[in-house]
Amino acid sequence: MNQILAVSNISLKYRNKIILSNVSFEVQRGEFFVIIGPNGAGKTSLLKILAGLEKAQPGSVLIKGKNISEYSRRSLSKTMAIVPQQIEIGFPFSVTETVIMGRTPHLGIFGMESEKDFSIAQEAMAFTEVSHLADRKLFQLSGGELQRVIIARAICQQPDIILLDEPTTALDPAHQLKIMDLMEKFRREHETTIIMVSHDLNLASMYGDRLLLLKEGTVVKTGAPKTVLNKKLLEASYGCEMQVDLSPIGKVARVTPVPDKYKSV
Repeated sequence: MNQILAVSNISLKYRNKIILSNVSFEVQRGEFFVIIGPNGAGKTSLLKILAGLEKAQPGSVLIKGKNISEYSRRSLSKTMAIVPQQIEIGFPFSVTETVIMGRTPHLGIFGMESEKDFSIAQEAMAFTEVSHLADRKLFQLSGGELQRVIIARAICQQPDIILLDEPTTALDPAHQLKIMDLMEKFRREHETTIIMVSHDLNLASMYGDRLLLLKEGTVVKTGAPKTVLNKKLLEASYGCEMQVDLSPIGKVARVTPVPDKYKSV
């Protein structure tokens, strides 16, 4: 793997409130990189900076060795796609119409989709298993179906990097695994870099190649899941008692928050 993203000493402040402070890390091409941390840690703000939706003050973000400020919106969209946490359905678009929007950065001067564009969209829909929903309107979809359609749109962009903001939050366990398996398969087959924000420490442990733990806008630790999902680090970051052991499914860390009723007297 080689470096595709380099973040150096970025900070962000809103009305004198520090959101991020001197955050630095690198992500390798084809890596599944997961950003974790408690509420208010700055995870979504960090993702917005990576997507070019917020500007760091100060600091730099290099994508493929080039400063993000040197990218036009169009060229950045060819390089990076984002799957947001909140999906707003403002218009009654069909699944096909939504997915083909992923081709927008690649369209010519007249903005007309070619046969190739529709073929790429069909491949993305097949990959995410939503082809049978092609004519369905977005408001007619379940949460899991809608999430797969938005991921299909991101895949349709053919980006080098896909940013995911809490993609499994509102889904049941089966649909969570479906989404995560989908992203892992796409990463593996296309060497696409996945950068995901997640509250689910166990999904982060199972799928992440490396994790970045944030607390109050600063980096606590970056590294392999086993090194970051450390009992002392997690308890200090989240402010609650945690048990960390090996998952029965394999050699990955399992994190269990401990409720008061189960704490030792």
